[in-house]
Amino acid sequence: MTANGLAAGRDTAPFPPVILIGAPGAGKTTVGTALAARLGVPFTDTDAVVEAVAGKPVSDIFVTDGEAEFRRLERAAVATALSGGEPSNGTTRPGTPPSGVVGLGGGAVMDEQTQARLAGLAVVYLQTGFAELAKRVGLDRARPLLIGTNPRAQLKSLLDQRLPVYSRLAWLTVDTDGREPDEIAAEIAGTVAGVLGGTGAANDGAANDGAAGGRASGDGQ
Repeated sequence: MTANGLAAGRDTAPFPPVILIGAPGAGKTTVGTALAARLGVPFTDTDAVVEAVAGKPVSDIFVTDGEAEFRRLERAAVATALSGGEPSNGTTRPGTPPSGVVGLGGGAVMDEQTQARLAGLAVVYLQTGFAELAKRVGLDRARPLLIGTNPRAQLKSLLDQRLPVYSRLAWLTVDTDGREPDEIAAEIAGTVAGVLGGTGAANDGAANDGAAGGRASGDGQ
């Protein structure tokens, strides 16, 4: 686990929200759910927000509306989650400060507006090796950006583009290879509690050990 300094000029602790980023298959939804339970805060999956707004799965949005429309919806979902507005999945209330854990789709960070919004925030990069990702996503699932004659090569191409961005935006980098989701969540929660000077939320979450068992899997594109 490695942590970078937060942007200068912040007078208060940056938590919440805690924003999870990483490649498809890194476990952002699974880890995010476990982390939110430990911290006692809501979890927002921006892919779920997009699907609720569009009224159809991400894969269908890609097929019927195109990637550009999906990215537009995704950009709006991220902005709403980070501003404390009212996302369509109802995890926050209008006018409230942004709070909780937010899981971003794998490609959300490639948007320049989203990159600007994430600057200086508590962005946690779930770092996962290529071999582990290939195993988790299966390379035969209906992931829009992995459809083709050589999904393995397509996954590698995606990672080549995105890994430098993940690393640059990360306040905290956590390795996920060969680890259980709740173990990863506990590590992140411990760091969050340390930055906050110990709120007790992360420690209270220890009672949830094992609640999110199973290998981390399934993320946005």
